[in-house]
Amino acid sequence: MNIKTDTVGIIGSGSWATAIAKMLLENVNEINWYFRKESTIKQFKNTSYNPRYLREVEFETERINFYHDVTQLVEESDILIMVVPSAYLPGTLAEIKTDISGKYILSGIKGIVGDENLLVAQYLHKKFNVPYENLGVLAGPCHAEEVASEKLSYLTVAAINEQQSAKFAELIECDYIYTTLSDDIWGTEYAAVLKNIIAIASGIAHGLRYGDNFHAVLISRAIQEMKRFVDTVHPITRDIKSPAYLGDLLVTSYSQFSRNRTFGTMIGKGYSVKAAQLELNMVAEGYYASKSIQKINEKYKVDMPITDTVYKILYDKVSPGRAFTQLTKLLR
Repeated sequence: MNIKTDTVGIIGSGSWATAIAKMLLENVNEINWYFRKESTIKQFKNTSYNPRYLREVEFETERINFYHDVTQLVEESDILIMVVPSAYLPGTLAEIKTDISGKYILSGIKGIVGDENLLVAQYLHKKFNVPYENLGVLAGPCHAEEVASEKLSYLTVAAINEQQSAKFAELIECDYIYTTLSDDIWGTEYAAVLKNIIAIASGIAHGLRYGDNFHAVLISRAIQEMKRFVDTVHPITRDIKSPAYLGDLLVTSYSQFSRNRTFGTMIGKGYSVKAAQLELNMVAEGYYASKSIQKINEKYKVDMPITDTVYKILYDKVSPGRAFTQLTKLLR
């Protein structure tokens, strides 16, 4: 892997993919970028911005090789950055008609994949024979909207070894992006999944008109819950107060840009899940993650009252007010 000569391809076209493209073009001469719809590519070329996401970011389109055929993009890229919602990843990868086992892959996906409830790294390794040594995980705390406006942001890049994570970090670090390296791909991925569920809980509390005092307790208990889970599932030495864990949890739970918090706020205000999804018009990863973590935790049986409460509201259709009344007693 040599970022000075390797070609980078992005699979995904949402707000986070657009932010990553902006970061990449600070460091490489050109990128390959896959879009499902040819009409989107045509609009992008005509306007110089992604017509659906982060429209304030203008691109030099001559530095972007647009692809409607994902197989062709994979064949013509050495490094792949995957940034599609986890629920759509199996369908997207099924369209690839070439071997990806020799590619270097950086995942910007924050969710669990498939009925087997696998992390993205596990899924790529098990289903496509990608060596773990070729895989990296991109974690926050970072919102695409702040990258778009070039506000200083910090990202964590996790890979099996530090040399590999450093090479991935070189692709995205720039004047407004600082990076931290990690070898905890399992904990980093699980933390990214859990923080979306907890952000939904934060939103529900906001929708139910709980105050700042309760939110402070909710988040402080949530980081303890996250630690119990990641330490049980993948027990290594880690500092749960690091940006990839606590930092990402905070920004996702409190930020105005957090779609999971926004989704939760709608649920707290009385929206049905379907109505909230339709109005949000973007994927709230925490909704799918809630079901996956519930299934995974059947094996580990970690005490997770906040995560359990979100699941009961979203899938068992328990009243948010009633569920949170019970939760408040468990957070003492």
